[in-house]
Amino acid sequence: MAHTPSAAVRDAGHSDQVRYTAWYPAQPGVQQQPLTIGPPGAPLFVAGYSAVDAPVALGRWPVVLLSHGNGGSARMMGWFGTALAHAGYVVVAVDHPGNNGVDAMTEAGSILTWNRADDLAAALAAVQADPELAPHVDAGRLGLVGYSAGGFTALVAAGARPDMSRLAAFCKASPKDGVCMPQAENPEMTLERRMAAVATPELAPWVARSAEDRRIPNVRAVFLMAPAIVQAFEPGDLAQLEVPLSVVVGEADAIASPASNSKVIADANDNARLQVLPLVGHYDFLADCTELGRERVRELCEVKADKQATHQAAIQQARSLFDSALR
Repeated sequence: MAHTPSAAVRDAGHSDQVRYTAWYPAQPGVQQQPLTIGPPGAPLFVAGYSAVDAPVALGRWPVVLLSHGNGGSARMMGWFGTALAHAGYVVVAVDHPGNNGVDAMTEAGSILTWNRADDLAAALAAVQADPELAPHVDAGRLGLVGYSAGGFTALVAAGARPDMSRLAAFCKASPKDGVCMPQAENPEMTLERRMAAVATPELAPWVARSAEDRRIPNVRAVFLMAPAIVQAFEPGDLAQLEVPLSVVVGEADAIASPASNSKVIADANDNARLQVLPLVGHYDFLADCTELGRERVRELCEVKADKQATHQAAIQQARSLFDSALR
């Protein structure tokens, strides 16, 4: 476990703990098991394969910090994390307090999205202090990855400073934009409820600090999948990010519309590369659904494109970026 003060505000039980998962290159011959999500014996998703507590392969490996989407989890992004671990990276993914699919969701967890960057920093510090992992990580070669709301997190961790009043003005003018609408993972969290919550005595002091610099040192590259909440950033602020940025998004994404999110990044920053995948929607970047998953959580499992091809496109684009920037 890692620890950060804002976690105690966001977590339903007011714990300051941040749960994280580390995927890393393992020594040869280990036995891998499926990473599943859902009830024992009745998984809803299969998120890759890994070996629990396997010995770390010899060497010092570059590090990638991974942030999930609204209501997601580290394990939901296991398809990506395990692929990069196989490619020679230590991937550190967190379950953002109050905003993950394992614990109870909270208003604070949904609203204090900029504090998710603190979770990544805390998890990195914990890995650097871990006696098993520390000798094998090179935190001077650091990358950031974010999916959906995690894309916003990655931009904050790279040094961009959000202006949440800008986002509020955008949503007032464009209330039907997918980012401004309640999400399938947390349908009761309407824009009106968010606006009321930010003014409460509990959250107002934290909201007042939303534009603070939460840059994580030594970041050399940023990879974003279907990034959301981009309207919180001034284009000029995005332009000042000096590290290489690579963005992949689905053409059919109705949640984090490319026009108001991914393309805004690409238009603002000369270091950004944008790939738009035909037919791909927002939830195509989640783990693979089982048959039971398709029955139980239909909206999160409905795809029009080949999900395996979508995942491979994202992995290949990320590896191209990180192999260039971190090797």
